[in-house]
Amino acid sequence: MPAKNFHVRQAAVSALRAWAKGHDYAESLVERHAHRRMLSSADRGLLQAILFGVLRHRRLLDHWIAELRKGKLDPETRDVLRVGLCQILILGLPDHAAVNETVEAGKASVRGLINAVLRRAVLTRKRLMDEVADLPPAVALSHPDWLFNRWKSAFGKKEAIALMEWDNRPAETFLRINPLAPACEVTGVPVDGAPGFHRVEGQPDAALLAAGAIYIQDPATRHAVELLDPRPGERILDACAAPGGKAFLIASAMGSADGLVCTDSNEKRLPRLRENLQRLHAGQAGVSVHDWTKPAPVEWHGAFDGILLDVPCSNTGVIRRRVDVRWRLQAPDIAIITATQRRILENALPCLKPGGRLVYSTCSIEREENHGQAESFLTDHPQCAADGTREALPFRDHSDGAFAARFVLRDS
Repeated sequence: MPAKNFHVRQAAVSALRAWAKGHDYAESLVERHAHRRMLSSADRGLLQAILFGVLRHRRLLDHWIAELRKGKLDPETRDVLRVGLCQILILGLPDHAAVNETVEAGKASVRGLINAVLRRAVLTRKRLMDEVADLPPAVALSHPDWLFNRWKSAFGKKEAIALMEWDNRPAETFLRINPLAPACEVTGVPVDGAPGFHRVEGQPDAALLAAGAIYIQDPATRHAVELLDPRPGERILDACAAPGGKAFLIASAMGSADGLVCTDSNEKRLPRLRENLQRLHAGQAGVSVHDWTKPAPVEWHGAFDGILLDVPCSNTGVIRRRVDVRWRLQAPDIAIITATQRRILENALPCLKPGGRLVYSTCSIEREENHGQAESFLTDHPQCAADGTREALPFRDHSDGAFAARFVLRDS
């Protein structure tokens, strides 16, 4: 008879197999597999803890597998072992449940092997854990060598290690009180320097979320909108808007979404954007599909007082939230991403009114995408003036990584 919760472990293995084949991102896989197996809220939480734990510590888990099992493993059996070792050595779940219920998630032909490896991990746990301190930092903290070396060159070894440690911590939950909704009280710790934002333990109040009185949002998102400084009566473009977090901050500053135009390159993301703005009492923004790697419609030229370009980026500032970024991103991708960002900047600039301001923002910590991109853009566009930057670095600011630069189009 199958162990009580083997289906959660089985879901974790299935999600890992789908992820390895590039089918979806980790966050989406949790929802899909929890729904497919009709998991309870508690079991969904366990599935997420296991899946995210494996992806955060994948390289270290593979090191332990190599220590405990000599010889080749097929990909599915390796994923089963990752799931088991994550529970035993990372999450600290009870040994009996971690071993027995994970064994049941494997194919019958390899259950003996899985059982032997996991029981060996239980017996040698202290040695395995003690030896982690002697491993290379990128192995111990489960990051690709190229990323660790890149950060070591940019920030120094101590800060690069601090970055990897930060990425491996479960992300905190923050909410923002909606100034456009009726006043409410929330339980949480106010965030210094970020009015309206609170750090919360556990799940936020579902009724307040449904009513639009609060919104889940990291304080790092505010930097770009504060730099944009949208004002009532202006016409503002949020060019890469879905799912609407920064659009909501813009609407809050303006008093409503009147005068706000939101675009996204993916039409399927727009309904959620509209729903979010309506639920958050922001009213109706102009919403349309546009790919900003292509020229803007002529009617938008010279039409906006302010433009926010929250561009596609490497996401290296938010790896603790997007746990699989470290494995999806490859070194050559940075140059491809920066070229895309530059095309978006070039195509958005004509839409700015003389004297208007454009804010370029990322959730990256890479110089090429941030200060380097801003400096290059200003060199090629003397009609624009630099007007301030914001930067958040996790090892320094203890928040998600973010960057924003404001450019002002000089009056002719």
